[in-house]
Amino acid sequence: MTFRLLSVAVLAALALPASADETDTLDQVVVTATRTPVAVRDVLAAVEVIDRDEIERSQARSLPDLLRGRAGISIGNQGGLGKLTTLFVRGSESDHVLVLVDGVRMGSATSGLVSFQDLPVDLIDRIEIVRGPRSSLYGSEAIGGVIQIFTRRDAGAPTPRFSIGAGSDDTYEASAGIGGRAGRGWFGADVSRQQTRGRNACRGAGAPVFAGCFTDEPDRDGYTRDAVSLRGGADLGDTLKLDARVLRSEGDNEYDGFYNRSTTVQQVLAGGIAWTPSQAAALRLQAGRDRDASDNYAGDTFAGDFASDRDTASLQGDFTLAAGQRLSTGVEWQRDTVRGATPYAMTSRRDRAAFLQYQGDFGAFDAQASARHDDNDQFGGHATGNLAFGYDLSRAWRLTLGGGTAFKAPTFNELYYPCCSNPLLRPERSRSVEAGLAWKGATSNLRLDVYQTHVDDLIAFDSVTFAPANIERARLRGAELSGDTTLAGWIANASLSIVDAKNRTQPGSTLELPRRSRGSARIDLDRAFGAFRLGLTAAGEGARYDDFANAHRLGAFATVDLRGEYALAPAWTLQARVQNLFDRRYETVEYYNQPGRGVFVTLRYAPAR
Repeated sequence: MTFRLLSVAVLAALALPASADETDTLDQVVVTATRTPVAVRDVLAAVEVIDRDEIERSQARSLPDLLRGRAGISIGNQGGLGKLTTLFVRGSESDHVLVLVDGVRMGSATSGLVSFQDLPVDLIDRIEIVRGPRSSLYGSEAIGGVIQIFTRRDAGAPTPRFSIGAGSDDTYEASAGIGGRAGRGWFGADVSRQQTRGRNACRGAGAPVFAGCFTDEPDRDGYTRDAVSLRGGADLGDTLKLDARVLRSEGDNEYDGFYNRSTTVQQVLAGGIAWTPSQAAALRLQAGRDRDASDNYAGDTFAGDFASDRDTASLQGDFTLAAGQRLSTGVEWQRDTVRGATPYAMTSRRDRAAFLQYQGDFGAFDAQASARHDDNDQFGGHATGNLAFGYDLSRAWRLTLGGGTAFKAPTFNELYYPCCSNPLLRPERSRSVEAGLAWKGATSNLRLDVYQTHVDDLIAFDSVTFAPANIERARLRGAELSGDTTLAGWIANASLSIVDAKNRTQPGSTLELPRRSRGSARIDLDRAFGAFRLGLTAAGEGARYDDFANAHRLGAFATVDLRGEYALAPAWTLQARVQNLFDRRYETVEYYNQPGRGVFVTLRYAPAR
């Protein structure tokens, strides 16, 4: 019932923009959808941008907290702050979303997952979310969409910043940084720490039930994370620019099970050089490395480690053929390497790719076409493509149509993990169609997107062979309604998603894919009253099943967070947040507890940028 009420509230909020003025305003720019800078209104895909102001206004304690309930996104969390978090975009698998940090591909080559819980929001400048297939530009993994995280950007005179906070469950946070421009160069550095005693992550049971985490450990499961971001660059004349970035996050995580503690490392290195010889041509060469590593313990006893490195390099050229006509082409190289105590039959593989994209602006009509060919050491050649069109029905209304194909290569765990793997697995393949209708006014935006995706050779665990197999077909369809407005001083952002993710292996099957909620909704309201600012976030998700057989059902839920802040001085702000105000008990993964009511207070120093 609470989720239904939230959905009605979101629909009411989304109806507000209809009364606003329809005068165009400047758009935000997004680069992830096309690998080139494009105004959000002109992108022929469903996109969302979360900027630094929104991040600070939300008072989110983690990246999963910031993303929950947004259009097309469903989240599964195993025990609260810092615990394993999986993210499903448009009903696709948790490893069907490509995550980039400053243009570098991120994620574990062994598990295929991204440690969203270890990426600190204090070090993030903006997030771009693109929903829908993008393998034709990025290759493997971009079946459900792409999420790109940009670390802090620094401009103007060098300026320091810091924050300190404390709250429920003995949670403490602190961050500090400085950045700016000096002459032809710029630099930035930020550090962040987060620690909590946490709560009991899992209500599982040992023999004879063997449920959840397969043990009964009713203790607090703490978490500590330390992170640093370093970056810098220089303009070598008017046409040549250099930049380099480092993001490193180290975690110490307690949980329940045979392994009940892990120390983790997430590290992204990126460097690039951009040459713009004229307004009609630009070249960029970029290289990067992502490291995902963990040391695992049973009590105080070392129980093994996992680590993977992803090395990437790309060369991209963008060329203006004529007014409104742009061609982009490039080549990419990637090498995944795994190491650790677990023996794998194969420990390295490479992928080489080439892509081509055309973008055309013909006044009220726009077109985009892209194609890519990947050559993988294990799976040979794989071709993907996208085609999209946009048409301005009027000054305010815009219609988009698109379709594309995508694929996902099996992970090293799926192929070679001892006892439970299948080296004969084939890549998962998808084909999608979608349509969007958008309205834009002076202070309001509204967008409706509908889509359908078919996934073939979906990899799932075979209960007969006790190994993964290409035994599944899936049909993913849904609709997303999102909008934002400013009305009577209130800033409102809202989204409502409906997802129908079905296992279609057997004709006529009505089984739902596990851990995807049937729907999600979120509404954010904020308003300033002089030096005071008040805000509210209500987010919820519909019912879901925790298993392929649909025998274990998790109910729908909705939570409400309240927040307030007071400007003590132009650069000083005192913030307070009440999380899960009504102490709602719920689970997004069966047997794993979610946080109850909590309070957090932050003092922030952040001069205007």
